[in-house]
Amino acid sequence: MSAQANFKAPADCPAIIPVFPLPGALLLPRGQMPLNIFEPRYLAMVDDALRGDRIIGMIQPDADGSGAPLAPRLYRVGCAGRISQFAETGDGRYLISLTGVSRFRVESELATTATYRRCQVSYDAFAADFEPRAGEAAVDREGVLQTLRRFVEANELQVDWSGIEEAPNEALVNALCMMSPFGVREKQAMLEAADLRTRAEVLIAVTEMELVRASGAEPTLQ
Repeated sequence: MSAQANFKAPADCPAIIPVFPLPGALLLPRGQMPLNIFEPRYLAMVDDALRGDRIIGMIQPDADGSGAPLAPRLYRVGCAGRISQFAETGDGRYLISLTGVSRFRVESELATTATYRRCQVSYDAFAADFEPRAGEAAVDREGVLQTLRRFVEANELQVDWSGIEEAPNEALVNALCMMSPFGVREKQAMLEAADLRTRAEVLIAVTEMELVRASGAEPTLQ
């Protein structure tokens, strides 16, 4: 069953969800995120999600590092994903894949007896997330590809250019954002971008800044 099958609008999504705080982990609507689950509290979280709607909220701890060590302060925006693949290993781990459904805004964190964290969330600000390929026509695809080529060349990477050329704009931009090697703040900026065009612009800007930093050149103002 498609991750979107039962989640076609904000009202279809659960208002209270378990959250998995993970720095540098970016999930976007219709994106695929593999996870290796081994901590007991997150094994319990997956067990409970599988018994219910299979929804888990991916969210980053705030980059300023505030909060308790085991309960760092969270950013206010994350992305809900549905467990679309699940496997057990022989050593007590779960291998799961989340398929992104929609971004959410945290309204409050709930007091709970569960070992994992749960939040009350709202999806209302992200209604466009439920529309596949929304805003694709506004994306500067050539700008994205040019910046990617420069990054690949600078880092001597191997990529499947045929697959990249064939990917629709939404899949291309979101996959590149999710796979990008950038930090927590950069990933959060991509997540919170107002639309696909803006997300692509953030991706280009962050990549270009990294290229300048890696080259040792002084950034210039235009």
